[in-house]
Amino acid sequence: MARFSKLEVLSVIKNTGMVPVFYHKDATTAKQVLRACYEGGVRAFEFTNRGDFAHEIFAELEKYAARELPGLIMGAGSIVDEGTAALYIQSGANFIVGPLFNLRVARTCNRRLIPYMPGCGSVTEVGTAQEAGCDLCKIFPAGNVGGPSFVKSMMAPMPWSMLMVTGSVEPVRENLSGWFMAGVTCVGMGSQLFPQKTVEAGDWETITLLCKNTLCIIKEERSVSDLNLFIPGHEAFHDNPANKV
Repeated sequence: MARFSKLEVLSVIKNTGMVPVFYHKDATTAKQVLRACYEGGVRAFEFTNRGDFAHEIFAELEKYAARELPGLIMGAGSIVDEGTAALYIQSGANFIVGPLFNLRVARTCNRRLIPYMPGCGSVTEVGTAQEAGCDLCKIFPAGNVGGPSFVKSMMAPMPWSMLMVTGSVEPVRENLSGWFMAGVTCVGMGSQLFPQKTVEAGDWETITLLCKNTLCIIKEERSVSDLNLFIPGHEAFHDNPANKV
């Protein structure tokens, strides 16, 4: 059973602006990564369903987070069917993420008031997911379906949309600035935060630093983006619905 309400989950994800995406078959290693992210300021973490018995590792991580990492919200990713979604929800998942939209998964999550973030690659898919109760939709693979330009173009006629982008997201200012200026709610990031050699070496301090620096950049870029909405002459000002005559 989820430890956090739907509103709490969405609020934390929106406020932090980043959801790390990670999988490892070894629970001990996964716990170290989880703690490293937590110490770097992460408060919502997606563990992906990408290996045999991944749900067992997830259940152990959720218990670990509840016991050792107060306030950390655990969610499950790479979910493509309702049976798997129900399995992870029963294991304590506070949100469900998928690479595609599945109406049955949406119904399963809605029944338990669990946020469902489906992967969408078009405006129609986002609209369909929103109709099914998906407050936060994942644009995936974000870099391949148009990048920040796609997000910006979609936000113009659908400014109420809450979007998480995954794919082609990097923990550097130039990349993050493009996404947040386009109007995303948050970013999902995997291998860029968890370089294989870093994990293999057990260099948890580097992962903590990567998370901390990335969250700092996101906070700063959001401030710049918000400011530009109110500067006449700036492109973002003219894209802001509040300034339309």
